[in-house]
Amino acid sequence: MTKSSFLLIVLLSAVASTFAQTDLTKVTILHLNDTYQFTPADGGKRGGLARVLTIKKRVLQENPYTLTTLGGDTLSPSVETRTYRGAQMIDAWNAVGLDYAVLGNHEFDIKTNELLDRMKGSKFTWLGANVIDTKTGKTFGGTPQFVIRSIGGVKVGFIGFLLPETKETSSIEGHISVTDYCETARKLVPEIRALGANVVIGLTHLFMHQDKKLSGCADFDLILGGHEHTLLQSSANGTPIFKMWADAREVGRFDLFIDKKTGNLQSMDWQVIPVTDEIPDDPEFAPVTAKYKELLDQLEVRVGATSVTLDAFSKSVRTKETDIGNFIADAYRKAVDAQVGFVNGGSIRADLSYNPGVLTKRDVLSMLPFNNPIVKVEVSGKTLMDILEHSVARSREDSEPGRFPQVSGIKFTFDANKLPGQRIAHVTVNGKAIESSASYTMATSDFLVSRSGDGYTMFKDAKILIAADAAPKDSEVFEKAIKESPNATIAPKVEGRIVRLN
Repeated sequence: MTKSSFLLIVLLSAVASTFAQTDLTKVTILHLNDTYQFTPADGGKRGGLARVLTIKKRVLQENPYTLTTLGGDTLSPSVETRTYRGAQMIDAWNAVGLDYAVLGNHEFDIKTNELLDRMKGSKFTWLGANVIDTKTGKTFGGTPQFVIRSIGGVKVGFIGFLLPETKETSSIEGHISVTDYCETARKLVPEIRALGANVVIGLTHLFMHQDKKLSGCADFDLILGGHEHTLLQSSANGTPIFKMWADAREVGRFDLFIDKKTGNLQSMDWQVIPVTDEIPDDPEFAPVTAKYKELLDQLEVRVGATSVTLDAFSKSVRTKETDIGNFIADAYRKAVDAQVGFVNGGSIRADLSYNPGVLTKRDVLSMLPFNNPIVKVEVSGKTLMDILEHSVARSREDSEPGRFPQVSGIKFTFDANKLPGQRIAHVTVNGKAIESSASYTMATSDFLVSRSGDGYTMFKDAKILIAADAAPKDSEVFEKAIKESPNATIAPKVEGRIVRLN
């Protein structure tokens, strides 16, 4: 081969490469999920939507075809939502420039009219193809069944799905139905394809095992989810599935390379971007912080202290006995003078550990943000056994069931691999073996009693001794217990109240 021939081949290759690159559009998706506060978490070290805005602007400089998505759960629960009913998060996401959000189960913690107001105030689009208002027969709040976004010469379809357990884990009204996500996908995803979408992204608030099932129900290119509060990466039926850590501690970046000629997704790159205190706040976010400054300052008031590390991680309080779970259950029990204190792990929301040191008002309300009344009920020993059986019933297939208990005045052993009705063993109440025909008083959240929250339907038969309208609130009980500890300093520990055999 002559030198001139070689140079000609190199030149033609370069031209072909350049041409090929111009036929590709790179669409970047920035994804977050389960973000309950716009301020940083972990003592300011991680998270913060002002930092997320900085990240987004940097990515936009690199690629103008960038979209931002949210995998549900942001309006509740949080300290700020007790006062502002989720409006603070809408202000925050509007400032960030969120594009699409799927409804999460905790969006329905606030009243329906409040949620509809929050949705109307959103500059972004809410999705929830399987969330139906039975009064109208249409999607809740008039949300679109799906969206097809034209960007950079290609079309990207987004469709949202909410988990069916929302009926058990929130205060969703009876006329709002969460239909089968698989059937909905089978019906709508082919329609999205037929309308020209080159790529279809499922934006979900489901458990991972449900996301995997969804991937086999229709032709998805990518599923971006939420709900589990931790970084999860998986694949099923050829579809990549991702979730990020909660409270904006991470941003998932997904670069999709789409062939404009064929419409095919040729490849995808992805990375997890840590949101740390090394990332500066974007100054355009400052008005949001200023608007809520008075409340934010009030939350920094000292309540007491802890001399030990407190484990309030969701994966802990939903799977095993914890030190802070014991303290809260003890506080419930003492507050209404009951034999047993019972806390559903899903009601402890901080999802972090607290190092020895000061505990503030924010810390208290972050752990117990729902403002639930702590009622006193009387149940039989048989019913108490049914309650315990239900509390661990999903501990095998679901890694973090919100129904999992933290207890006081009771000890038990369980084996999640046993058949239903056989999982619980060696139950004692205040040191004595439980008796089926005996009666026991319990302190627990009214969410479980009056609304059968987390599926606790067995409380319907309980005798109410202290009703919700006369009951103390969970965070007030918690704060009082801290202040009444010696030197207002707590030191709870794990004591073997719950023993798991498998």
